[in-house]
Amino acid sequence: MKNPFDLTGKVAIVTGANTGLGQGIAVALAEAGADVGLVTRSPCDETVGYIEKAGRRSHVIKADLSTIEPVERIIKEARESLGGIDILVNNAGIIKRNDSIDFTVEDWDSVMNVNIRTLFFLSQGVARSMIDAGGGGKIINIASMLSYQGGIRVPSYTASKSAVMGLTRILANEWAKHGINVNAIAPGYFATNNTTALQADEKRNAEILGRIPVGRWGQPAELGGAAVFLASSAANYVHGTTLPVDGGWLSR
Repeated sequence: MKNPFDLTGKVAIVTGANTGLGQGIAVALAEAGADVGLVTRSPCDETVGYIEKAGRRSHVIKADLSTIEPVERIIKEARESLGGIDILVNNAGIIKRNDSIDFTVEDWDSVMNVNIRTLFFLSQGVARSMIDAGGGGKIINIASMLSYQGGIRVPSYTASKSAVMGLTRILANEWAKHGINVNAIAPGYFATNNTTALQADEKRNAEILGRIPVGRWGQPAELGGAAVFLASSAANYVHGTTLPVDGGWLSR
């Protein structure tokens, strides 16, 4: 029987693929058989090396996702270099921390631009490409525990990640008829660059670990299985869901 998780012959785009969750997802997709377009504004040599070790191809696409200017180029490069686009993982995101009473317009806009504006328009462009190609595809957005909860001191991040969950639903509603599955993953507390400040804050770190049933921060590689599932034919009847990968955080 064919392995439903096999991604051989598929091409994926992963944004923010140079480190952290994006790297973990990109490598997992490659290990499942996909070739991967790596969208990043930073050097991506380590991720490329892991993908080569898995026996798959990669192509680095340098892009600053704080604007939608590179969207068409990302799609064009991926198609020309790797032969198409079957999977999009919208992983890139930023976070700004400050008390809501003091939060600035600049910090609000910078987070919303990357985390939801560019995510939407890149999804739109890739969906058009998938529809034109006639083969459907998979779009996976990276949500957050703060898609469900309010958090503290990250108002634009919470707003953007709540929007990611809602956008995942509406795009699934509209694009399922084209054979495009749109879903999301909500990571819990993972050890990445975005959470360095939390890990270094002894009080907050203890509070976080005290709520996670598994008792530790997640590692980026541990997100890979969920991404492979949602990118594969095993998830063909999964539309509009947000899958928590959180060590049990939401069960508390």
